[in-house]
Amino acid sequence: MSETRGASRRPDLVLLLVALVWGSSYLAAKTATAAVPVLAVLFVRYAVSAVACGAVVAVGRGSRRFSPDELRSGALLGVTQAAVLVLETYGVAHTSAANAGLLISLTIVLTPLLDRAGGRGGLPGAFHAATAVCVLAVGLLMSGTGLRVPGIGDLLMLAAAAVRAGHVVLVGRRTAGRAVRPLHLTTVQTAVGTLLFLPLAAADLPAVARSGAATWADLLYLALFCSVFAFLAQTWAVQRTSASRASLLLGTEPVWAVAAGIGLGGERLTLPAALGAVLMVAGTSWGQSVERRHRLAPTPAPAPPPSVLTGA
Repeated sequence: MSETRGASRRPDLVLLLVALVWGSSYLAAKTATAAVPVLAVLFVRYAVSAVACGAVVAVGRGSRRFSPDELRSGALLGVTQAAVLVLETYGVAHTSAANAGLLISLTIVLTPLLDRAGGRGGLPGAFHAATAVCVLAVGLLMSGTGLRVPGIGDLLMLAAAAVRAGHVVLVGRRTAGRAVRPLHLTTVQTAVGTLLFLPLAAADLPAVARSGAATWADLLYLALFCSVFAFLAQTWAVQRTSASRASLLLGTEPVWAVAAGIGLGGERLTLPAALGAVLMVAGTSWGQSVERRHRLAPTPAPAPPPSVLTGA
């Protein structure tokens, strides 16, 4: 029993680690885009990721062949993931790292609205109450860091939240019930992103080559941890859970974004922000519990025909 419980919790822990890595990514992206143009940052991030994934596939024990499902799904998800990263990276370049991490968490509200794969007529009201708690938490976190009237960066992050919600749902639908290996799928995604950004970033590559060690450290962190590890881990975990549950766990990302801002960026945690962090953890935990019970509940048996009910 304990082994079964541990296995069921493993996707949750992996998704929380992904949220931590992504939460810290905004500070790294903010620093990198201050030194290198956005499109160059994205190209290097994808190119390094593609090389790393390709090397792992080449030396791995499994088959080096890509299945048709992996190629088709990887190409589609590569485009949607690239769209998310374009919006996120331009957004964080024009707003604070804290604001970026906070606004992207609106994904937790949008994903359940898009996720209709469960076939149970929608999630229960308690799940939406949990997302409302998370929204309240986001509001407190934003007020705690002095969020102003939304600017272009904030609007780009709102758009990124909407596109990411669609991407999370799409990952679940394109991988559920299919023999899709996360590593191979991620390799295709990163290759697609590299091809998309190469012509757009070509003119800025000399500036990247002249970058200092600190900028390259940010770029490698974004590529190897925020892309390779996070994409692999997210795909692996979503295959073993649902898009809505994954979205709630990934919704702790703003907490880690604020933590990175305080620990590494010198930001100050106010009382409203602290309360928002507590509410975010509470809301995601509550929503996760509600979603798990809803997903694992037995399907009600169909009602018998009237003739049986009346004894005729």
